[in-house]
Amino acid sequence: MVHSRFFGTLSVLFIIFFILLAIEPFDRKDWLLENILVFFAALILATTYRKFPFSRISYSLIFLFLILHEMGAHYTYAQVPYEKFFMDYFGFSVNNLFGWERNNYDRVVHFIYGLFLAYPIRELYYRIANTKGFWGYFFPLELTMASSMVFELFEWGAAELVGGDLGAAYLGTQGDVWDAHKDMALASLGAAIAMFITVMVNLRLQRNFDEEWDKSLSVKYKEPLGEDKIEEMLEEDAKNL
Repeated sequence: MVHSRFFGTLSVLFIIFFILLAIEPFDRKDWLLENILVFFAALILATTYRKFPFSRISYSLIFLFLILHEMGAHYTYAQVPYEKFFMDYFGFSVNNLFGWERNNYDRVVHFIYGLFLAYPIRELYYRIANTKGFWGYFFPLELTMASSMVFELFEWGAAELVGGDLGAAYLGTQGDVWDAHKDMALASLGAAIAMFITVMVNLRLQRNFDEEWDKSLSVKYKEPLGEDKIEEMLEEDAKNL
């Protein structure tokens, strides 16, 4: 019940932000492209929250990531005015502080993707696949990295499909031929940090952490698979005929 109310509250807040940021975006067609996956994600979350309510931590992380993404969709990622915002309200240049020569909002959000979404992915693995110990941290990292790669392929395919200025705006490479590689690297770094933090928290609080870790790395089936297992199944199948 608590999780349902929390999910409902965040949903209402996201809808408000979504509507506000959907008003006169810099490029309506790019905005639509940027939100294709958001529509699918929102649909999945809305239709599964009763059977599979995420923790409030996971819902909060997903919500924050989507808000940052919607800001990128509104302005187009290459034109988010974070530099002006920090100059106007805090009196310093973010680009000068970090030595950036381009608008790096897209890079920041790719990093946040890994940092914020690796934990909800871990929750899926743990609660559905019962993945524990070492694999409960490695597989979320791996899937976050893989999904980042899949998104880059989706982005490339969509840009090729629409072409022209819209395709260039959607890709947002800003002339960097290694843009996709850097985006994937940052998402991977974010996910690695998230899983490291999770490991440290569980190491401190989980009483059977060492036992679970060791058990996850132990050999469960001593006999090899492959051709030996196939031969065994064929023999078993022949007996049943």
